[in-house]
Amino acid sequence: ALGLWLMDASINVSMEPFLAFVGDLLPDGQRTAGYAAQSWFIGVGAVAASALPWVLSHVFHVADGMGRTPESVRLAYYIGGGALLACVLWTIATTREYSPAEVQALAPASRARAAISDGPSARLLLTLGLACLIVGAGGALALHLTGSDLGPQLLGALVAAFGAAQLAAGALKAAGRAGGGFSEVMDDLFRMPKVMRQLALVQFFTWFGLFAMWIYATPAVTAFHYRAAAGTAAYNEGADWVGVLMAAYNGVAALVAFALPALARRTGRKGAHALCLTLGGVGLLSFPLIHDPTALLVSMIGVGIAWASILSTPYSILSSAVPAEKMGVYMGIFNFTIVTPQLLAATVLGLALKTLLGGEAIWALALGGACFVAAAAASLAVDDPAGASLREG
Repeated sequence: ALGLWLMDASINVSMEPFLAFVGDLLPDGQRTAGYAAQSWFIGVGAVAASALPWVLSHVFHVADGMGRTPESVRLAYYIGGGALLACVLWTIATTREYSPAEVQALAPASRARAAISDGPSARLLLTLGLACLIVGAGGALALHLTGSDLGPQLLGALVAAFGAAQLAAGALKAAGRAGGGFSEVMDDLFRMPKVMRQLALVQFFTWFGLFAMWIYATPAVTAFHYRAAAGTAAYNEGADWVGVLMAAYNGVAALVAFALPALARRTGRKGAHALCLTLGGVGLLSFPLIHDPTALLVSMIGVGIAWASILSTPYSILSSAVPAEKMGVYMGIFNFTIVTPQLLAATVLGLALKTLLGGEAIWALALGGACFVAAAAASLAVDDPAGASLREG
């Protein structure tokens, strides 16, 4: 588990600067295409990574030992780690980064002059921090004493940790020592632009739906489409097919990535995102209606279209709305809108499946589709004047 945490942290630490990098290096009119290109590389890389263990076993005949992790999987991890390191080093060595002064000079006048509102007062930080600390710690302790699962306890602990961070920021501000990086990030969290708050709602429904798919795709397909119990040959066959479905939607995302700028020019960026999310929602909602596992490839076309837009459009909109000098900070804060719904999904989906969905995983996928549709509706409410001007142009 510790190895997975370290690997996930490494990937996130690598990803966020890349997202800010695109926003810094490209003007507003090219950002949709820039993030679409990033989606293409992510899709191609995901397909290659999904296929790598099979290729190592069947093409290069890497022997798999019995009773331990297959050698093809172990080797795939080493190749993936080497690829990540090589790509980061390639970017560092070959790409020129603008200085902060140059970024500010190149930013559109509307963003360069964007006033940054005052951060929260010390009193507000102390009050909210104390409330979060009491609620989070008290809730986690109560859940622990009642024998609850670890997931809800972890969520309470995270709320308490956020409360402690606010208390620390409030204490620093009250003492007149709020000039450091920690205080700046806490202030930026509270004074995030309106567009970012609107996108946060879109991201919440989007990533809740994605996590529902990632968690329950295998149990749903194996139980509903293959009628198989865990440990049987049919179950293994269904699980393998889920791997094919996951590779398929990443492949679709790579193929449609470069169509997104043209779609955004016709519908606006938020309109394009709403359309893509709707197609993804329809794809997931169709799972309970389809009984032939092969036909699920059609469903994954919609999911792949949504995935291409998820990886690009929100960042394109956000990068046009935040002050140029705050690009990196807000890209990092924006990652909270990905992590938080996933934590919540990991906490409540199991309980919802037992109590509301009859214990059938297939309905968790339908719930994910409904979340995609809700995200599409929320995206239409996002203010995106830069996207509208792109459409007019």
